[in-house]
Amino acid sequence: MRPLRYTVSAEEKGDRLDRFVARSTGMTRTQAQRLVACGAIRVNGEILSKHHRLREGENVEVELPDPEAAEPSPQDIPVEILYQDSELAVISKPAGLVVHPAAGHAEGTLVNALLYAIDDLSGIGGVLRPGIVHRLDRDTSGLMVVAKSDLSHVRLQEMIKQRVLKRFYLALVHGIPATRLGTVDAPVGRDARDRKRMAVTSESGRPAVTHFRVEREFKDCALLEVELGSGRTHQIRVHLSYIGHPVAGDREYGVRGELERELGLERQFLHAFRLEFPHPVGGEDLAFEDPLPQDLERALRILETMQGPT
Repeated sequence: MRPLRYTVSAEEKGDRLDRFVARSTGMTRTQAQRLVACGAIRVNGEILSKHHRLREGENVEVELPDPEAAEPSPQDIPVEILYQDSELAVISKPAGLVVHPAAGHAEGTLVNALLYAIDDLSGIGGVLRPGIVHRLDRDTSGLMVVAKSDLSHVRLQEMIKQRVLKRFYLALVHGIPATRLGTVDAPVGRDARDRKRMAVTSESGRPAVTHFRVEREFKDCALLEVELGSGRTHQIRVHLSYIGHPVAGDREYGVRGELERELGLERQFLHAFRLEFPHPVGGEDLAFEDPLPQDLERALRILETMQGPT
């Protein structure tokens, strides 16, 4: 058993115990609930219900069982590994690849590719998410860090929580923001009208912050550099749509119109191009960049020909 210890922050107070544990460890809520039920999770030394609402400063201890053997099968799916050592790997996820197995995607995922390409992956995320520290949407391309040891997995997730692991994206958006530098600070949660979508909502939303900088302006669109200040599901796409500048090619939170047709965009123009973080064991500063993939680079060249930078 490997004990993990967490202290509830002011931002996390009011969280249900099972949700807190799932988010902190990377496991599913079902897995967290099983650990609560078997007494493997204690709050200030006490075994409490999964419904317990946490208070700021409470100490949560999780006794993790030894990792189960991964169920997904290794598959030879091309994924570029940019860096690898005994603790972690940094990979470039192509667009169109789901990160981990789920309903409707039992195979052909990034996890299947990682099991084929990398010998050891951390087990904290459970049998369906070995090594997965953070995710990218299916049609978002770019950099991800993958944990190979449980220690690195825990420390990398803590870096994300503390905003030490910095994630930068390039996004082409409709319209031109009024300011070259901006921040969107608005809670993101499930859309009350469509539970499959996310939305800015004060009722069920969790705090979410997105920073952006205008890199290039065109006639009626702009290329932004975006930095995540938090990591909610679909956060960048939801926030940019919320301020009236949806990501080009985003079928769910934007529009698919003349611009997308002219640029030949078949997915959202969103690419995780830079990662910065200290090594979770050695402490040395690491930084990685991933250039735009061919489809987005081609769309940008067409845009320059059509509209040209202002």
